[in-house]
Amino acid sequence: MDTQPTEAVDPILASDTYGKSRVRLIKLARRDGRHDVKEITFQVLFRGDFLSCYETGDNTKILPTDTIKNTVYALARRHDIVSIEEFGQRLMEHFLRNNPQVAEVRVEMTEHLWSRMAAAAFTRESQKRTASLTGTREGVTVEAGIDDLTILKSTGSAFEGYIKDPYTTLKETKDRVFATAVRAVWRYSSVSIDFNAAWEGIRQTILDTFVAHESRSVQHTLHAIGKQVLKTFPEVAEIQLTMPNKHALLVDLSPFGLDNPNEVFLPIDEPSGYIEGKLVRGTTGS
Repeated sequence: MDTQPTEAVDPILASDTYGKSRVRLIKLARRDGRHDVKEITFQVLFRGDFLSCYETGDNTKILPTDTIKNTVYALARRHDIVSIEEFGQRLMEHFLRNNPQVAEVRVEMTEHLWSRMAAAAFTRESQKRTASLTGTREGVTVEAGIDDLTILKSTGSAFEGYIKDPYTTLKETKDRVFATAVRAVWRYSSVSIDFNAAWEGIRQTILDTFVAHESRSVQHTLHAIGKQVLKTFPEVAEIQLTMPNKHALLVDLSPFGLDNPNEVFLPIDEPSGYIEGKLVRGTTGS
C-alpha cells in the first residue's frame, strides 16, 4: 500500500555539543629538592545557546576550540594541579563565568601516572587515573575512576557449576589463574573531599578485596569489590566496574612427555570475557 506523503517541515536541532578533545598536557612543578610531574589528557565540551551558529553560520556566540585548548595551558601555568578533580572544577568555573551563552561544561580527564625513581626521574605506569566533571551554574557532578589496573592472582579463583550445552568445551576448575584489567568509575556525593586521598584509598580497596576474595567467578569478585568500596567510602554514591577476563590457558605438554600441574600457561588477549556491573547504595525502608 502506498503511504501518503508527509508535509515537509523544517528540521529542528535537537541537541548540540562542541569543544576540544585530545588536549595533552605535562605540568612540571619544580620544588626544592625534587620535581613533581603530571601528564593529563583533556576533553572539554560545551552545551548551550549555539543555535545561530548551526542554522545561519553566526559565530558570535562561539568560543573557538583553540581558545579552549589555550585556556587549559594558561590555567595550568597559573595554578598548581593538586588533583585532576580540583583542576577540572577550576576550568568549569572559568568557562561558565566568562561565557553566559554556555549552559553546561563537561571536562573529561585521563591522568597518565608516573612513579618516582629519583628526585627528578620517573617511570610511567600502565594504569590511568580518570575524572569526568559536569557543571552548570546550579551545581557540579564529579565522577572519578581508574583504568587499565592490571591485576592477577594465581590461586583463590574457581569457576564451576555453569551451563553446559552441546557447544561447551570449557572444563570446570577449582583453582585457576584470574587476571583482569579493571576499569572503575565512581560518583561522589560531595565535591568537598580530599580527592587524592579518596582515589588512593579506593584503588587500594580494589586491590585488597581482589587479593582476599575467594572467587567463584569474575562476577562474584566484581560484586565483592563494589560492595567493599561503598562500605568503606560513604562519600561514594555508586560505582561501576568493568573486569574483562584475561584468560590464561593451561598448555598441554603431554606431547613432550611432560605433565603440567598448573604451572605453564598461554595468555590470551582475544577473545576475552567481558563482565560489567554497577553497585549503588540501597534505600532504607521505613
